[in-house]
This record gives sequence, C-alpha cells and structure tokens, in this order.
Amino acid sequence: MMGLALALSSFSANAQAETETDFRGNVSLQGRAFLSEPLFPNQEDYNLSVAAQPEWNWQWNDRRDSFTLELFGRWDQNDGERTHADIRQAAWIHVGEEIETRVGLRRVFWGVTEFQHLVDIINQSDLVEDLDAEDKLGQPMINFSTVQDWGIVDLYILPYFRERTFAGADGRPRLPLPVFVDDPLYESDDEEKHIDYALRWSNTIDVFDVGVAYFDGTARDPLLLPAFINGELGLRPYYPQIERFSVDAQATIESWLWKLEAIHQHRDGESFVAMHGGFEYTIVGFMESAADLGLLIEYGWDERDEQSTSLFQNDLLFGARLAMNDMASSELLMGISRDLDYDSHSLLVEGSRRFGQNLVVSIDLRLFDSDEPEDVLYGLRRDDYLQVDLEYYF
Repeated sequence: MMGLALALSSFSANAQAETETDFRGNVSLQGRAFLSEPLFPNQEDYNLSVAAQPEWNWQWNDRRDSFTLELFGRWDQNDGERTHADIRQAAWIHVGEEIETRVGLRRVFWGVTEFQHLVDIINQSDLVEDLDAEDKLGQPMINFSTVQDWGIVDLYILPYFRERTFAGADGRPRLPLPVFVDDPLYESDDEEKHIDYALRWSNTIDVFDVGVAYFDGTARDPLLLPAFINGELGLRPYYPQIERFSVDAQATIESWLWKLEAIHQHRDGESFVAMHGGFEYTIVGFMESAADLGLLIEYGWDERDEQSTSLFQNDLLFGARLAMNDMASSELLMGISRDLDYDSHSLLVEGSRRFGQNLVVSIDLRLFDSDEPEDVLYGLRRDDYLQVDLEYYF
C-alpha cells in the first residue's frame, strides 16, 4: 500500500492550493428472480441487494495534479460474501512535461472484444458482482505513462495483489463447492506482497488501434484445488506466477469493426495460447430511424481445451446491439453462445433506459443450457435469472 500512502501525502501537501472539487456517484437497488429450483440447500429463489458508489475528484496546480477517490459497497440479502466494500480508486495523477505519473489504487481496462477480455489483466475481478467478470477491484499501483509520436507506453509496478471474490455457500449462482477465500495458496513466498510488473505499448496506425503488452507476476485467475478444511470439502484458490504476452487490435473500416485479443501465457515450464476475435457491423439509421443496430459474431479459443478455466474455450458467439440514440439513452444487447465441444448454450439480454436526468433502469436476463458434467456451464444449469436494477445518479 506504499503507493496509496505516497498519493495521500502528495494530495495533503497541496491541500492549501486552489482546488477544483467534483462529487458524483450513484445508489442502486437490485432484484434477482431465479427461474428454477436451486441446486443447493440454503439457496433462495429471490434476492435483493443495495449498493452505493460515491466518487470525489480534486484538481489543482492548473489541473496538472488530481486526486480521485471512488468507493463501492453492497449489502446482499442472502450472500454474506456479496455483502462487501472496496476502494475502487484512490489515486493521485500528475501530468508532467513528458511523463504522466499515477499512484494509488486504480482501475485499468485493456480489451476490444465484446463477450470476453482475455488481455485485461491489471485488475482483479470482483466476481461476486456478476459472472461476466467486468466489475474490478481497485489495484494498488505506480504507473508511468508517456505519449510519443510512435505510441503510448505504460509501465506498471503493482506492489500488492488482490484476491478474487467468490459467491458464498448461500450465494446464487455459485460454484458446485464452496470456495475457501480466506485460505488461498500462492506459488510465491511473498504471497499477496509479491511485486508484479506490466508494460504496454499502444498506438493508432491508419485504421488500426493496436496494443502489445507484457505481464510478469501473480495470475489473476486462480486454480481451484479440492481441499478439506475444518472437515469441509471445498475449493482452495491457488495463485501461480505467470508471464504473459498479449496483443489486442481493432480495425475500423467504414461500418465494420474487426477485433482480436490474443495471449501467450507461460507458467512453471508450461505454456498455452488463447484468442478471442470477431467483428461488429453497424447498420446506421436502422429501418430509417435514428437507431443504430450492430451485429456481432465472435469466436473464443483456448489451447488448453477442456482444461481451460475460460467459459469460451471453443465457442461461437452471436449478438446484436440496438442503440436508440434517443434522449433516454435506450440500449439493448442480446448475445448467445454455443460451446462447440459440449454443445451447450447460454443467452444474455441486457437493456437499459434513463428516466429523467437521474434514474436509470436496467434489465438483465441470463439463461444457461448444459447436459455435460465436464462443462463449466453445467453447474449453472438451474441458475437462469432475471435481474432488475434501479440506479439513481447524483
């Protein structure tokens, strides 16, 4: 947490300078209704939760310095593991002549594809929030960034590791066995204090947006090992040390977006390759209206095949995105995946609309279909659910 201490020290030292302050955030009420009887005892058919996410931003020194504090907390009716809090951001940013310095807890996103982000490795997934793993925990870091004619270079020093969150025994959906989140194992003797490093170059070349990255440190995606702890059978997270090279690229050609993410990962004498790519074609002014319709096809592949921890080790994905381009920012996304190894399917529908200036209503539908016990989706076969979120922004 040395980076956070340095950031707070710098912010305090400049507190007397002329400062611009901004405060925003949201509070939300979420309801889930499951469409089938649960697989496990103590699971419920309905679930309510409440969340808040306030954010403060201070700028000074002619906006060359800033500090952002973003907090998150959720209370969940049934799952004690989902009742949690996190510092999403607490970071000082200084814009220098050649180098921009960012110190503290931050969230960094890498990726271009719609249904999976293979290259996105800086932050840990807050998996109790959603199965799509797009919600991230704040990551302590020191980040140096420079913009040159030949591209943007980012160096990341990550002095502390965040463990992945998992649903508890009463949570739904959850894994078939409870996860012993309080008893993780690490390959490194330094455990969560192992210092990780990452380096990324990105640039726009003609119609291409390209990123090339290298990561050396603790894997964000743990191996889940069967274990007996206090007489209970469960899964114990094991975080190995890895090296990873990654490439992400997107080409914009008229109404087409061509996308690719690929990784080569090495661990303990073994390595594998995985990729996820596809395209999105946008019909502007769909049916002579103000709406735009995007059609998506993606394919995900992992060399480890059945040993992969990914949902998309050999999967085709089809989707459609409708943006109404109205005053209410109405949007709808639909996607369906088919696993070519297990012949399983999943369906997602996500829709949102703003009411007035502050209220957003979102509806999510998730359906899972699998008959093969070896398939990752098999454990979710009775966890189809409809979710409604009411979010108030201020």
